[in-house]
Amino acid sequence: MLRIAVPNKGSLSEPASAMLHEAGYQQRKDRRELVLVDAANEVEFFFLRPRDIAVYVGSGKLDIGITGRDLLLDSGAEADEILQLGFAGSTFRYATRPGTAQHVTDFGGMTVATSFPGLVRAHLVEHAVDASVVRLDGAVETAIQLGVAEIIADVVETGTTLRNAGLEIISDPILLSEAVVIRGRGTDVEAPKVKQFLRRMHGVLVARRYVMMDYDIRAEHVEQAVRLTPGLESPTVSPLHDKGWVAVRSMVPSSEAQRIMDDLYDLGARAILTTNIHACRI
Repeated sequence: MLRIAVPNKGSLSEPASAMLHEAGYQQRKDRRELVLVDAANEVEFFFLRPRDIAVYVGSGKLDIGITGRDLLLDSGAEADEILQLGFAGSTFRYATRPGTAQHVTDFGGMTVATSFPGLVRAHLVEHAVDASVVRLDGAVETAIQLGVAEIIADVVETGTTLRNAGLEIISDPILLSEAVVIRGRGTDVEAPKVKQFLRRMHGVLVARRYVMMDYDIRAEHVEQAVRLTPGLESPTVSPLHDKGWVAVRSMVPSSEAQRIMDDLYDLGARAILTTNIHACRI
């Protein structure tokens, strides 16, 4: 049975469970459940703190897990990212009072406060910077005001909280993070159940990015139309009862669907429809 770690709370939890549900896996109905056996799919889910998931997976106690790239790298666990999931995106950056420093190479002899000490230490080592790192569990922006550190490193969305604290973002981003599937280095990614899990999750990602488009068009315009809707392999083209007309079906990126519909209409296509895709295998 495949043993999978899932975030039990925070910004990763609900999107991860929703994606697993879309992939056909049973998910818990009660947030107090810590373990759920999905016997039909031969999977056992363990609902854990997001920060602990990489440690459990890296230890080999669990086969794969869903966590943030930032949490994986901060943990130092013997685990690797194997699939990007496209949600819970964040940017990890340095900030300080204006005039203190401009780049990570200016941090020598200073102290950096952060909730991700492993990640920050690795970044400082990468840039050959001799700086101290102090771990705080939250509200790191107050560390400078209270004299705990000269620099902070934290997740930045709009930067409003930092500006309100009199701080400015400096240097390049430390990391662009998102939710990822990870595996322990002893987990065989070619194992049938692991491959099936990754296919299902990839199928959800594709289904979310595409819609199915159907339309009718005169046969003489088909070549121009299919250039607009090439599909993933090739569109399906079927003759209609009314001679001279054909029906075309193709997957198109959902972000471009409205523009494509306008272009098809201008080309003479009619009865243009889009349908959401709930699951697929590519």
